[in-house]
Amino acid sequence: MHTNNVAILGTGNLGKSIAEGLLSNGQYKPENIYVTRRNTKSIQHLKDKGLQVSSDNTFAVKNCRYIMLCVQPAHLENVLKEIKPYLDPEKHVLLSVIAGISIDNIRDIVGDFPIVRSMPNTAIAVQQSMTCLAFNAKAAHVEADVKEIFNCLGETLVIEEELMAGATVLCSSGIAFNMRFIRAVTQGGIQLGLDADDAQKIAVQVSKGASTLLTINKSHPEQEIDKVTTPEGCTITGLNEMEHQGLSSAVIKGLVGSYKRILDLKEQREKESM
Repeated sequence: MHTNNVAILGTGNLGKSIAEGLLSNGQYKPENIYVTRRNTKSIQHLKDKGLQVSSDNTFAVKNCRYIMLCVQPAHLENVLKEIKPYLDPEKHVLLSVIAGISIDNIRDIVGDFPIVRSMPNTAIAVQQSMTCLAFNAKAAHVEADVKEIFNCLGETLVIEEELMAGATVLCSSGIAFNMRFIRAVTQGGIQLGLDADDAQKIAVQVSKGASTLLTINKSHPEQEIDKVTTPEGCTITGLNEMEHQGLSSAVIKGLVGSYKRILDLKEQREKESM
């Protein structure tokens, strides 16, 4: 077993994004990445790039240290029971990217293993994910190594597991929320007379610029807003109108609504498992 090998079990859209992100980053050689799927037809292009492609999860587990669980929640128990005989707590680290599945849910099936719960987003395919990570005590010694894997795919933040539901909303759902804002700006630009492609190009670059300003300057959004607004100017007029229409309130309510839905689904799964 190569100590650097990564297995991605359940290579759907997110799994493919992770595999392609690791490959594009250049930190991993194709032969060090194992991907599995029951029907491998949709991931044959990864085989063409040199990745190890298989429908056999145990084959990947036998050859990899880091086992990334990307299957659907409903399939997780069966997959874990399938690979359990081949797992060694001294050799393997389980990395879950499955929303709503706790470290304890996994431990209850496989036993006391190094387990890491992660929440990336679809920007992982272009190495721009924001990934939150939570480690159990057995995985504390691999924190730096796991962060290195996900840092190949964007930025990482280590948090306590009880914060993972909120992190899921901000990290994973947050991509969709930001996309909706960009779409709204694009539509507004069209109404103001701009071509659709030009309006979207402006909206995307302005969003990128705003994020970069906050990252580089390590500033609060209001500090950057103050640099743009002038008394009785067009910017403050627009901002005030957006707030009158409930912009901040709508965003916060959307985040809280998503969070409550995660908790509802968790409660539903717990009742079904009783």
